[in-house]
Amino acid sequence: MLALTPQEQARVEENMGLVGMVLRDYIHTPPPGSVYTVDDLYQIGCIGLCKAVQTDKAGHSAAFSTYASRLIRNEIYDALEYSTRHSREQATAPEDLPHVRVDDELEQHMLCGALLDQLDRAEATATGTVAKGIRAIRLLAQGYTNREIGEEFQAPANHVTAWVAKARKHLAAMAT
Repeated sequence: MLALTPQEQARVEENMGLVGMVLRDYIHTPPPGSVYTVDDLYQIGCIGLCKAVQTDKAGHSAAFSTYASRLIRNEIYDALEYSTRHSREQATAPEDLPHVRVDDELEQHMLCGALLDQLDRAEATATGTVAKGIRAIRLLAQGYTNREIGEEFQAPANHVTAWVAKARKHLAAMAT
């Protein structure tokens, strides 16, 4: 249990917006199958904010927001990782695992191969923002966020979103 002084409580209240910002920028929505709702993740982020207030030594507001954001994000990531690990451990009994026919797996594998071939063909002919969008689609499929991809390309996250939209239109046009 975290026991905050009145000064620490006031500082938490002043910085509650950081929790929403972290959820918006890093989490977006809970992963599929997650036991947590957005409200749960917000509460977990608030715990991270309380920990940040209690452990902050610098006392500078600009440095604190960076420090607190990291603690909030890490608290949420830890909870999501724990829930994922816990659900995997619960589903290790053969009767709990989803039944997948070999034909279904083969069909999915062939579909993925066809999509990758289409991406390869499109990337070979694409230029400019469409080419960046195709590279971004590949990175998104690997689990990267728009923000992380933007950092890689040295561009804002909203540019990545626009590139992906252009690439999707280009891919749709190629498919018809």
